[in-house]
Amino acid sequence: MAIELPDDLIALERTAWEEIQAGALTVETAAAVQARITAVAAESGESRIDVEMALKRAVRHPAPDADAA
Repeated sequence: MAIELPDDLIALERTAWEEIQAGALTVETAAAVQARITAVAAESGESRIDVEMALKRAVRHPAPDADAA
């Protein structure tokens, strides 16, 4: 079963990923992502690591659009 990732968490991770790629990740951004991952894990009953892995997969390695085929 796929983990439901809230839009605000995806937006936070996208910001962090952009900062990482620019070599400018801030402690504040990283801490905000980790805090939200922890909250989502607690709310959903999923493990924190499973939420983080699903998030990174969704943001950093998105599936190709089905419409592109």
